[in-house]
Amino acid sequence: MMNKVIVTITGAAGNIAYSLIFRILSGKIFPSDTKIQVNLLDITEALPILKGVKYEIEDCAFESLSSILITDKAEEAFIDADFILLMGAKPRTQGMQRADLLLDNAHIFKNQGITINKCVKKETKIIVIGNPANTNALIIQNFASNIPSENITSLMRLDQNRAKSVLSSKLNNDVESITKLIVWGNHSATQYPDLSYALVDNRRESIENLDDKWIENNFIPRVQNRGAEIIEYRGKSSAASAASAIYDHLNVLVNNSNDWQSMGIISDNSYNISNEIFFSFPLQLSNSKINIINNLEVSEKSSAYLKNTEKELLSERDIIKDILKGN
Repeated sequence: MMNKVIVTITGAAGNIAYSLIFRILSGKIFPSDTKIQVNLLDITEALPILKGVKYEIEDCAFESLSSILITDKAEEAFIDADFILLMGAKPRTQGMQRADLLLDNAHIFKNQGITINKCVKKETKIIVIGNPANTNALIIQNFASNIPSENITSLMRLDQNRAKSVLSSKLNNDVESITKLIVWGNHSATQYPDLSYALVDNRRESIENLDDKWIENNFIPRVQNRGAEIIEYRGKSSAASAASAIYDHLNVLVNNSNDWQSMGIISDNSYNISNEIFFSFPLQLSNSKINIINNLEVSEKSSAYLKNTEKELLSERDIIKDILKGN
């Protein structure tokens, strides 16, 4: 007997979704005895685009596909979903202040959170991708109180993948040889890619031989600003790499991982980080549980990075505090 899983994607007419949908249906996240129903949600004006995407999905004849729903109604898209990938968000335009972006997207995620709270089962896993992802996750958690906080995460895997790629190029090692490389904090230019516990082929030698100036002046800012670098050269924000990171994030939620992971979760005051924000910690996923790796020694220099990114997240929270109160 075949099982079925329902994956809902918002902002489904966008470039990231277009790359992601086909990756999920052709990938190996779910067992071979599981069919996937894809629910695609976007605004009314985007429904013709979604119809074209639907036709393309059908033309691939994926063996994993159960059915496709396209809709502009959030409740229809969310009900019975096992996974909800919240990608739909207003992009930052030229001249827009970050505070304006926060407020505009806060209203979008507030409405989605209210709808999720009404119709979504508590076992549903929610991944927040639309930026600012950490703070949008906080909004979802606030308004979707029926969903356990541990079932809400925000995307940081793109940053972790970028960090591994930059390091592998520097060391001329395969990406898969790098483990325990983590990214703390916010999905922004204040994030902290941390090599303190990173291994290459399960050894520390290659990391310890790196020049401290390269780490501080090249590695960290390169990862922090990689998104802006892509926009500079491509003229558009990351799409395929973001989709790949979402796939990796979803895969880890479903199948766990032996490596340390980075994703935004609600803080529990670990490492003296405020419990009023979604923050990326070093995580271990096993038995479908997300656990913070506690008791790691954090240097004074690393602590300064952590406090800087925490400060930014607290500032973002303060900007949308009236919305969190329901105003």
